[in-house]
Amino acid sequence: MVNPPPLPRRLSDMPTIVGLGSLLWAVAAVLLLLAGRTDVWFATCVAGAVLGGVGHGIFRWQRAAARRGSRGAQQGL
Repeated sequence: MVNPPPLPRRLSDMPTIVGLGSLLWAVAAVLLLLAGRTDVWFATCVAGAVLGGVGHGIFRWQRAAARRGSRGAQQGL
Protein backbone atom coordinates (compact mmCIF):
# COMPACT_ATOMS: atom_id res chain seq x y z
CA MET A 1 0.00 0.00 0.00
CA VAL A 2 1.43 3.37 -1.04
CA ASN A 3 1.17 6.31 1.34
CA PRO A 4 -0.16 9.54 -0.16
CA PRO A 5 2.27 12.45 -0.41
CA PRO A 6 2.17 14.98 2.44
CA LEU A 7 0.15 18.15 2.00
CA PRO A 8 2.04 21.32 1.04
CA ARG A 9 2.81 23.60 3.99
CA ARG A 10 0.36 26.28 2.80
CA LEU A 11 -2.50 23.76 2.97
CA SER A 12 -1.57 22.36 6.39
CA ASP A 13 -0.72 25.62 8.22
CA MET A 14 -3.64 25.89 10.65
CA PRO A 15 -3.46 29.61 11.51
CA THR A 16 -3.60 30.45 7.80
CA ILE A 17 -6.52 28.10 7.13
CA VAL A 18 -8.53 29.26 10.16
CA GLY A 19 -7.80 32.93 9.43
CA LEU A 20 -8.82 32.57 5.79
CA GLY A 21 -11.99 30.72 6.74
CA SER A 22 -12.94 33.40 9.27
CA LEU A 23 -12.28 36.10 6.70
CA LEU A 24 -14.52 34.37 4.17
CA TRP A 25 -17.35 34.10 6.72
CA ALA A 26 -16.97 37.81 7.53
CA VAL A 27 -17.02 38.79 3.85
CA ALA A 28 -20.16 36.72 3.32
CA ALA A 29 -21.80 38.43 6.32
CA VAL A 30 -20.96 41.88 4.95
CA LEU A 31 -22.33 40.97 1.53
CA LEU A 32 -25.56 39.70 3.07
CA LEU A 33 -25.83 42.83 5.20
CA LEU A 34 -25.38 45.04 2.15
CA ALA A 35 -28.05 43.03 0.33
CA GLY A 36 -30.45 43.64 3.23
CA ARG A 37 -30.76 39.97 4.14
CA THR A 38 -30.49 39.76 7.92
CA ASP A 39 -31.99 36.30 8.23
CA VAL A 40 -30.58 32.97 9.32
CA TRP A 41 -27.85 33.09 6.66
CA PHE A 42 -26.50 36.35 8.04
CA ALA A 43 -26.53 34.96 11.58
CA THR A 44 -24.73 31.84 10.36
CA CYS A 45 -22.00 33.91 8.70
CA VAL A 46 -21.52 36.06 11.78
CA ALA A 47 -21.33 32.96 13.99
CA GLY A 48 -18.80 31.38 11.64
CA ALA A 49 -16.61 34.49 11.68
CA VAL A 50 -16.79 34.84 15.47
CA LEU A 51 -16.12 31.16 16.18
CA GLY A 52 -13.26 31.15 13.70
CA GLY A 53 -11.76 34.17 15.45
CA VAL A 54 -12.10 32.49 18.83
CA GLY A 55 -10.53 29.30 17.45
CA HIS A 56 -7.67 31.28 15.96
CA GLY A 57 -7.07 33.00 19.31
CA ILE A 58 -7.06 29.70 21.18
CA PHE A 59 -4.66 28.20 18.65
CA ARG A 60 -2.24 31.14 19.03
CA TRP A 61 -2.53 30.91 22.82
CA GLN A 62 -1.70 27.17 22.78
CA ARG A 63 1.19 27.70 20.36
CA ALA A 64 2.66 30.41 22.60
CA ALA A 65 2.30 28.12 25.64
CA ALA A 66 4.07 25.30 23.79
CA ARG A 67 6.92 27.64 22.85
CA ARG A 68 7.23 28.74 26.49
CA GLY A 69 7.37 25.09 27.55
CA SER A 70 4.23 25.11 29.69
CA ARG A 71 3.34 21.68 31.03
CA GLY A 72 -0.34 21.86 30.00
CA ALA A 73 0.33 23.01 26.44
CA GLN A 74 -0.40 20.84 23.44
CA GLN A 75 2.67 19.52 21.70
CA GLY A 76 3.36 19.49 17.98
CA LEU A 77 1.67 22.79 17.10
